[in-house]
Amino acid sequence: MKNRKIKKVFSRFPLVALTIILLFLLFFTAILSGVLVVNGLLIYAFPDMERYILWAFNFLSWLIVVITVQHAANRDMVPETKIPWIICIIALNLFGVAIYATFSSNKLSAKTRKLHERLRRETAAFEERTLTKEAVRLELGNWEAVSESLSTVNPSAVLHGGTKTEYFASGEEMMPSLLADLERAEHYIFIEYFIIETGIFWDSVLGILERKVQEGVEVRVMYDDIGSMGKVRFNYYKKLQRKGIDCVKFNPFVPVVTNVHNCRDHRKIVVIDGKVGYTGGLNLADEYINEIHPFGYWKDTAVRLEGMGVKNLLMTFLRLFNMQKKRTEDVSRYLPEKYEFAAGEGYVQPYGDGPYPLYERHLGEDVYINMLGCARRYVWITTPYLIIDYRMREELILAARRGVDVRILTPHIPDKKLAFSLTRSNYMALIKGGVKIYEYTPGFVHAKMCLSDDEAAVIGTINLDYRSFLYHFENAVFMYRTKAIQAMKADMVSVFAVSRLQTEEDAKKNVVWRWLCELAKLFAPLF
Repeated sequence: MKNRKIKKVFSRFPLVALTIILLFLLFFTAILSGVLVVNGLLIYAFPDMERYILWAFNFLSWLIVVITVQHAANRDMVPETKIPWIICIIALNLFGVAIYATFSSNKLSAKTRKLHERLRRETAAFEERTLTKEAVRLELGNWEAVSESLSTVNPSAVLHGGTKTEYFASGEEMMPSLLADLERAEHYIFIEYFIIETGIFWDSVLGILERKVQEGVEVRVMYDDIGSMGKVRFNYYKKLQRKGIDCVKFNPFVPVVTNVHNCRDHRKIVVIDGKVGYTGGLNLADEYINEIHPFGYWKDTAVRLEGMGVKNLLMTFLRLFNMQKKRTEDVSRYLPEKYEFAAGEGYVQPYGDGPYPLYERHLGEDVYINMLGCARRYVWITTPYLIIDYRMREELILAARRGVDVRILTPHIPDKKLAFSLTRSNYMALIKGGVKIYEYTPGFVHAKMCLSDDEAAVIGTINLDYRSFLYHFENAVFMYRTKAIQAMKADMVSVFAVSRLQTEEDAKKNVVWRWLCELAKLFAPLF
């Protein structure tokens, strides 16, 4: 553990953090200096008018502040972001205006947005609906609303039947299956992860990838630069390229003052020959298979798909990979000639989500809310972070007051203390509203799942927090009456049995710290 902490201190992450701080100070100094210089030159040129110049500057600055506040108040953005921005603008005056102008939008460049739209159109031809709306309504019943809300906003999120599903209750369960599937690859292996880290898990995967490249199998890897910072070296992607792997790191950090660094690739996807796919909460690092225990037992989950549903994962990967490579390509060559249809497997609907305006709605949050609205008996959710907006909080409470058994599982041992404190600051309102909150006492929960009424479930990469809902590229699978759902329920029942139900008395502890968390929560949507 000591060596791990030393490694983090001397990794690239502290250097990047220091760079951001220095850039921010430089940004502040440049604005302040510019105002002072202009003001000073005018006073020097017109010394008899100093009083009027200062008055004019003061009037002009507050006029700009008022106009900017009006812009923030009327802007089409998440309501929870408006109040902290308005506070920032008023408190910091012109500097607050400059911060708002620079950081209030996390939009990617116009060129990138056009490329993403082109890639979406080019893959749309291979994502035709296999079921009509009437058939979906007949097959899914009241859950049709969840499926249709997905496919309406994201046409790539096609509902498929006949896809085999297998649930893994831990990383150590998933690893042997993943390695065996990688060994069987004949044509290509596509891998996309937020974190890869040298160690037993990733080294085992990499060993197979190297052998497969020698056999003529096409291998692509994409990892997130910020997510993997301190886990692998700065130029690690070049090392993989030298091994014959087509590797890119997503959204590399560059020392520029911008909010685009918030747009991270938080997805976890493996696609093998277009027939087998994996997704879930697991990253390719050793804590995810419990080879190391930095935060107690690491509880994480994943799902394996085999069949036509993998096509959604394939297209989700190809769009973002090619967007990062700034190119288009013929994606049809990666589609299998035919898919085997698995009877009695229900339906799957893998989908991707990402920042506005690439995705016109926040699908990750929409799916959770729609599932809460459709539920009749229970909704059980697992999330490492519970930092939610008013809309999500009210939907959770409304479902509970409707008589639905709403449970949320969070960690007892945190990986990030500030995020954990913000998570706990949401307990009181939810508990009073009838929501049951459990903390997983053996360690840290990283799984991102939602299960309802023994019929519908979501498993993927989407946390219940602002970063997942607003800024990150995410992915998940909506499932209806698949075989994996019963395995998910059995696992969640066993997890609740070793978790501690939180009470109002628990939520009242440490009043001062809870007040500070409430204050910090006000600014959580900005970051």
